[in-house]
Amino acid sequence: MPTEQWNDIGGKFHPASAPDYLPLEQLRQVQLQRLQAIVQRAYKYVPLTRSRMEQRDLTPAAIRSLEDITQLPFTVKADLRDTYPFGLFASPMQEIVRLHASSGTTGKPIVVAYTKEDIEVWTSVMVRSFAACGLHQGDIVQNSYGYGLFTGGLGAHYGAEALGATVIPMSGGNTDRQIMIMKDFGVTAICCTPSYFIHLIERAGELGVNLNQLPLRAGIFGAEPWSESMRQYIQENSNITAYDIYGLSEIVGPGVAIECSAHSGLHIFEDHFYPEIIDPQTGEVLPDGREGELVLTTLSKKAMPILRYRTRDITTLTRETCACGRTLCRFLRVGRRSDDMFIIRGINVFPSQIEHALLQVEGTLPHYLIVLTREKGLDQMEVQVEVTPEFFSDTVSVLESLHERITNAIEQVIGLRVNVRLVEPHTIQRSEGKAKRVVDQRKM
Repeated sequence: MPTEQWNDIGGKFHPASAPDYLPLEQLRQVQLQRLQAIVQRAYKYVPLTRSRMEQRDLTPAAIRSLEDITQLPFTVKADLRDTYPFGLFASPMQEIVRLHASSGTTGKPIVVAYTKEDIEVWTSVMVRSFAACGLHQGDIVQNSYGYGLFTGGLGAHYGAEALGATVIPMSGGNTDRQIMIMKDFGVTAICCTPSYFIHLIERAGELGVNLNQLPLRAGIFGAEPWSESMRQYIQENSNITAYDIYGLSEIVGPGVAIECSAHSGLHIFEDHFYPEIIDPQTGEVLPDGREGELVLTTLSKKAMPILRYRTRDITTLTRETCACGRTLCRFLRVGRRSDDMFIIRGINVFPSQIEHALLQVEGTLPHYLIVLTREKGLDQMEVQVEVTPEFFSDTVSVLESLHERITNAIEQVIGLRVNVRLVEPHTIQRSEGKAKRVVDQRKM
């Protein structure tokens, strides 16, 4: 039995970790049994699923192997909006113990539901997530994800408590108080978005608090794409180990996948969430090692079973042995999505590419804003970049040199020369949730 299955919870084996090390054949048996049961449930209780399967002349009996999942129709985000609020529920309301909803961007929010059993599964995968990051009983976890309808706060809270850690339910905002609590309460781990933690680093410096001298040793960051360069920035400026956690409300919330100590991809808790990689254009299933769009099927969610959900996240699956001993497959860090891409002068651009370029240039801060406009029928792109106080207060020639280096770095990464505007520190609005990176004014 791998030693990582033993968590420091009263010195006893914690059973929540056991599925992480299942032999592949046994894992496949669990997946198939759960897939068949969840397809049966969705077919019986969800009208949209049943009608789509009938259009394909499918019944649950057609799912005889895991490979048969490819016969099932995809689910997309629009399906959740079109059936708002309760159209995809497979459980009666008297069995629903929790409702969450996405913050949304425009239109109707995404509503998701949980039975008591669903909450227990969610809690267990969060326990396994925190254990993979080396957390245990005795840790003090500052939970700075937002509470309320957003799934992040309560998902992390329940998992950390079940692990046996002490939880501080800070939620987002009130940055100065966050830093005070972190310092005074001896916080050892923090959960928040990576962009907000960078804001905490900056503000701590202004308040004279040296994060390197605090007991804080781990950060569990998610809810937005972030790059390896941002990880390096965070670790160099706070002396913590940064872990990437992945989840989405439509599936369960945080806890779908997590990095382990090896930092060689995120382990998917595939005994509950079955992963596929597809070609985002054709929908064809791709073999392991090929980059494509991540598709997830809930294998155990009773209230709202979701079959083959197109996440729009672009990544790669691998089943190579991980140094940590877990047998769960992994996917590479999600740095972009198939739907946050924009096209400028025929060039496909992702915000994560801009971030990668900026973090290579000394004198810049990892706060930026991409502004898209249209002049005389031609699309224009401006990147507003915050500059460190030392550089901004320097001579004009120094700023001009920095401007040129940033422009060149972006051009090298995306193959396009764009407008760059240097702005003072704290000019770009900070986000306590998902950072807003792109302002598209082309339709205005």
